[in-house]
Amino acid sequence: MADPLDTFRTLHRILKQKTDLESRLKRGPQQVAASQNRVNHCQDKLSEAKKRVQAARMAADDKQLQLKSREARVEDLNGKLNTAATNKEYQAIKEQIAADEQANAVLADETFEMLEKIDELNDAVSQVEASLKTCQDEFADVSSRVEELQKKLESELERVLEEMKLTEKELPGDVKSDYLRMVKTRGESSFAEVENGTCGNCYQTLTPQLLDQLTMKKTVFCSGCGSVLYTPERV
Repeated sequence: MADPLDTFRTLHRILKQKTDLESRLKRGPQQVAASQNRVNHCQDKLSEAKKRVQAARMAADDKQLQLKSREARVEDLNGKLNTAATNKEYQAIKEQIAADEQANAVLADETFEMLEKIDELNDAVSQVEASLKTCQDEFADVSSRVEELQKKLESELERVLEEMKLTEKELPGDVKSDYLRMVKTRGESSFAEVENGTCGNCYQTLTPQLLDQLTMKKTVFCSGCGSVLYTPERV
């Protein structure tokens, strides 16, 4: 018959492995999701950057249409100078031309500034596109690595669960039902190694009576946290 303390030690080791593997299996999808979020963020930034370019182009096109219309008006006014009937009418047209040309100069400057702004916005789009490409490459790399690792972890977890199932068969009958109940909610903390006369989970000092029972390889539960206790393996 197997030494119950050996069984407890083995099960505790297995449960620790199970916890670690399950934790690593959870981290994989979380890493993929985080990488996907970075891609989504870059895509949103790119969409916004392109919208700014589009809005700036529409505004610049509107300015250019205004300028073209006002330049045509000046050209029309210049044509009217030759048909002015009086000096007063001629002077009024000249003043109107001067005012329009001044306004057109301001409008031309504004249009040029907007075109320069569009160039800057296009540069920003290029930078975001480069960032998006980097994020997409990283996502592909993370997804590939995680997928490969997940398969290995799942295989290892399957092996550990099979080992756990076989080891559980060696549990003493008086502890098996308690173990099966505890392991569902407590996992690896169902067991605790005794360290310097204290429980390895809650650090409560064990009574001499409990220590004696452990020496006699009896099943002992910690009075503080309820964990199944075992002593370290002797080398």
